[in-house]
Amino acid sequence: MTVLPIRTSRASGAGHPIHPLLAERFSPRAFAPTAIRIDELRSMFAAAAWAPSAFNGQPWRFLVGIRGDSTWEAILGSLDRDNRRWAGGAPVLVLNVARVTWNGSAVSTATYDLGQAVAHLTIQALADGIHVHQMSGFEPEHLVDFFDFPAEFTPVTVMAVGRLGDPEGLPQDLRVREVAPRERVPMSTLVFSSTFGKAAPWISDTSI
Repeated sequence: MTVLPIRTSRASGAGHPIHPLLAERFSPRAFAPTAIRIDELRSMFAAAAWAPSAFNGQPWRFLVGIRGDSTWEAILGSLDRDNRRWAGGAPVLVLNVARVTWNGSAVSTATYDLGQAVAHLTIQALADGIHVHQMSGFEPEHLVDFFDFPAEFTPVTVMAVGRLGDPEGLPQDLRVREVAPRERVPMSTLVFSSTFGKAAPWISDTSI
């Protein structure tokens, strides 16, 4: 068995104290073949279920594929070419779904609420040593037909879920991206006060 080194945080420097799980989170492409235990999956989706949502509508749904089953194969087959280069290494693939209408009316916050649920799931997974890579590059129409979606639900994103693998197994271009430092734009370009685009006075470009 190959023993992989423990990876240190790839964050380029948060500038202010944040929770270690947030500092350690990134979206890997190299996954170990190790299966994710059912109790670990249950914890991840329990964390998603307890996310906040508008009017407690809980519009999120998840189709979970475990390597080798028809759901996993369908999700993998829906991915674009770039994502298929690496996502087949993940032991779990998940289709994230939002209920975008309710009683004939649009649910304007559905995808926002789904994102919150996925964020909760991602951090719970990391607490158990599991990483999540989220993708938008897939063919939703293929999965709507395959899974026989009701009209009020729409697929939004896909997640690859697993434990970290060896980056040396990736193609060269992906290997470089796998180990590169994480970067974020300055907070002064994100956090405003008084006028849109005007940095809040307590923000500085060094606090990234």
